[in-house]
Amino acid sequence: MPADIKTHRRACPLCEAICGLVIETQLGEVISIRGDKEDPFSRGHICPKAVALKDIQEDPDRLTQPMRREGRSWLPISWDEALEYAVEGLAQVREKHGPNAVGVYQGNPNVHNWGLMTHASQFLGLLKTRNRFSATSVDQLPHQLVVYWMYGHQLLIPIPDIDHTEYMLVLGANPLASNGSLMTVPDVARRIKALQARGGELVVIDPRRTETAKVANAHHFIKPGTDAVFLMAIINTIVSKGLSKLGRLAEITDGLDDALASISGVDAAMAEKLCGIAAADIEQIAKSFALASRAVCYGRMGISTQVHGTLCQWLVQLLNLITGNLDRVGGSLVTKPALDLLTAPGSKKGSYGRWYSRVSQRPEVLGEFPSSVMAEEMLTEGEGQIKAMVTVAGNPVLSTPNGRQLDKGLESLEFMVSVDMYLNETTRHAHVILPTSAPLEHDHYDLIFNVFGVRNQAKYSEATLPRPKDVKHDWELMGELASLYAKRTGQAVKPTPPPQTLLDFGLQMGPYGATSEHRLSLEKLKMYPEGVDLGPLSPSFPERLMTDTKRIQACPAEVRMAALHYCASLLEQLEDAKPESGYLLFGRRQMRSNNSWMHNYERLVKGQERCTLLIHPEDARRENLTDGQRTTLKGRVGEIQVDIEVSDEVMRGTLSLPHGWGHNRQGIRQKIAQVHPGVSANDLTDEQLLDAVSGNAAINGVHVHF
Repeated sequence: MPADIKTHRRACPLCEAICGLVIETQLGEVISIRGDKEDPFSRGHICPKAVALKDIQEDPDRLTQPMRREGRSWLPISWDEALEYAVEGLAQVREKHGPNAVGVYQGNPNVHNWGLMTHASQFLGLLKTRNRFSATSVDQLPHQLVVYWMYGHQLLIPIPDIDHTEYMLVLGANPLASNGSLMTVPDVARRIKALQARGGELVVIDPRRTETAKVANAHHFIKPGTDAVFLMAIINTIVSKGLSKLGRLAEITDGLDDALASISGVDAAMAEKLCGIAAADIEQIAKSFALASRAVCYGRMGISTQVHGTLCQWLVQLLNLITGNLDRVGGSLVTKPALDLLTAPGSKKGSYGRWYSRVSQRPEVLGEFPSSVMAEEMLTEGEGQIKAMVTVAGNPVLSTPNGRQLDKGLESLEFMVSVDMYLNETTRHAHVILPTSAPLEHDHYDLIFNVFGVRNQAKYSEATLPRPKDVKHDWELMGELASLYAKRTGQAVKPTPPPQTLLDFGLQMGPYGATSEHRLSLEKLKMYPEGVDLGPLSPSFPERLMTDTKRIQACPAEVRMAALHYCASLLEQLEDAKPESGYLLFGRRQMRSNNSWMHNYERLVKGQERCTLLIHPEDARRENLTDGQRTTLKGRVGEIQVDIEVSDEVMRGTLSLPHGWGHNRQGIRQKIAQVHPGVSANDLTDEQLLDAVSGNAAINGVHVHF
């Protein structure tokens, strides 16, 4: 190997799988990226997104210096000018309209960047606003809310022990495309094969025959938005046949009888009429799940992003609980990460209803309002109206419901600051954009995804490439903004140590730290760039429970009321069974895409266009639509022009469109994405469709028509 070629090992920061990579560089340029076979967690697995790290690094559209908007023009400015301008603009809005006039939106990449995880609150906390929003409420909010109520902390999420289970029931998830989600599971294809090789079964419930469904032992189509009635029927079948078995958790569980009573009116015959899965199949799944030696139910984004999202996630937990598979090897288990966010100083267990949104009176959940109400808070006049926004690594115009309404809201603002690497559909509304270092230019440790790992492990990634001159790391930027804003508004700010210092302290104080046999520290992790295996997940209740009573709370009051109301509505639906007009729209995952920000890289978008509307052949004939035809699809909030793809992958009466596309708005600077714009599903999704309990966006099961 030539002397000027350097080899680097690091974790991929682009999705939840955190796969190990081997990257070769020469004279400051990436020349190869491959999976790290020595990584004990990912075992050499790699997906196309990781290879695109080179394209991110070299993207000519990436911003590397602050930009200020003057009319429709953008001008590069110095960091001193940019920071002063950002702070002054926000401070003036606060002084004129009050602290709640400043809103904050944090996008999905925040949790993939440990500098933002450790330091964003240093600045954002100084804004003192209740108008906080994030991608959480268009994704996994019901999951976090349920575990907060049941187990005592919003991150205490039981993870499927996929490496040891014998029966895995999957709803609303496609891990072969997502590489796992709230289940950090690199190399998932090999893990599924191993499950089946030991005689286990994978059963998938989904309105589309997904990549995961195609390798499953069984797949059942389900009408979008009806997962709750299916799960209720599964649970009630198990109970009625005397197959429930809590085991040791019976002694530390409160409220289970009330929980089961609230859903007792739903049986398999009723569920068949509502969700489309035959009663015999429902009963067989229930029996197989209950009788399996080790089973686990895993429900992900598809069952969270619907109007019954919180109910669905609660029912998943109940199903694992009543069959003795919660906190059990081969069932669902919580992790023991090397740096434990749940017990870290300042960790927030969760909250609900401490205050309410100004216009729709939606409750605060886990410190935030639903992202679906952002636009109305900008467009509705009155005291507390949002007049300024700070967006951090987010593109809500494409990722939250009714994006065109949000476009209008952002356009109406007096001031806006965006921390972002791109001039995109959202940041084009900003007055100033503050870019930061790219993924390969800073070090990394996965603070959040190790909390969701199917195995305990730790890995520290040093920077692969030097950052360009004058480019700031996210944590440095947040610290400087905090210092300037505190001085401008007369507040005190406590300096936060660099991420590396926090990591070293957390590792040494953690379960594998100074007093354990592992003696983990940052220095030791640097000696093992391929990562350190810390063993399989293991039972940890009640010790790990964080409720006040150290007991499982099986029947949170808010969920019980929602369950009773839902069951009553089911009876009304059966009595008033009118034929439905139109179609139910739902999303889909794609391996070479990641929300809205990975469409500017040629190797990921080349080939056949993937932003197409899937429709069943019989529905296509009924609508006189042909493959490749462009047509108009309409909903309550608007209409889009979309290309048809006829496919029996979707069930009749449904349509599927991937999210994150729609790069045809004026004023963005992403040349490749503009050549492959697709259409935004969120120009059709309805901001008024929310999960009744959490306020999570219901972007699945949206009524549309041609």
